[in-house]
Amino acid sequence: MDVVMNLLFNTPIGLLSLFTLGFIVAMGLFLWYKISQKANEQR
Repeated sequence: MDVVMNLLFNTPIGLLSLFTLGFIVAMGLFLWYKISQKANEQR
C-alpha cells in the first residue's frame, strides 16, 4: 500500500489523476446543484 500512495502523491501522473478525480467530483456536485435548483424553480 505504501508503494501505491507513493506513486499517487509523488509522481506527476499520480497528481494529475488526483486532480482529475477531484475535478469530476466537483463538476458532478455543481451540476447536481444547478439541476436541482432549476427543478425547484419550475414547481
